[in-house]
Amino acid sequence: MTGTLHGVGVGPGAPDLLTLRAARLIEGASVIAYPVAPGLDSFARRIVAELVPAGTEEIAFPVPMTVDRGPAQAAYDQGADLIAARLDAGRDVVCLCEGDPFFYGSFMYLHARLSERYHVEVVPGVTSLTACAARSGRPLVARNERLVVLPGPLPDDQLEARMAEAETVAILKVGRHLTRIRDTLARIGLLDRAIYVERATLAEERVLPLAEVGDSAPYFSMILVTKGADPWL
Repeated sequence: MTGTLHGVGVGPGAPDLLTLRAARLIEGASVIAYPVAPGLDSFARRIVAELVPAGTEEIAFPVPMTVDRGPAQAAYDQGADLIAARLDAGRDVVCLCEGDPFFYGSFMYLHARLSERYHVEVVPGVTSLTACAARSGRPLVARNERLVVLPGPLPDDQLEARMAEAETVAILKVGRHLTRIRDTLARIGLLDRAIYVERATLAEERVLPLAEVGDSAPYFSMILVTKGADPWL
């Protein structure tokens, strides 16, 4: 009998935001797996460091962060093969994923490669989106309001067009696109409605108006734009 693959969301960073199910699976794991950028450690692994049992086998497979998706796809192929070998041996594997596995999560690439051959269980995690909303004190949507989630690398014209479609906008993957996004928001009159959140739930967290942010941002940053409060709130 083959093992079960558990895709476990470990949340946005604070270890005490792990779900009870995630903690139970990690504490009982004999094999854990996670992608890692070459030359760096795994943020997901750091979040759960206190829960991983001694003697647990760890599969850390490098995934290059490049615009060309070819090398990353090949890396996920290799990672899937390593995990499959353990599943074929009847061992369960817990795959760690920052945030939620199916919300811009790395686990979805393994799920696509392995879910047709093995039993897969997905454990949801606290997303960066809900964490940033909580830390900024801004409700996301109420009643019939609409929320749009946009990746920062989108071209300016697409960002502007899609922001017009909703009452609340969340822009992820800000990083090196910060100044361009800020200029776009200023041009369409939404800069004063934008809040910037960096490294939400961590000790080095920053929450401030986007207009007061410098000209650089880390990968783990987000911009929340709320166009107006629901009149019932």
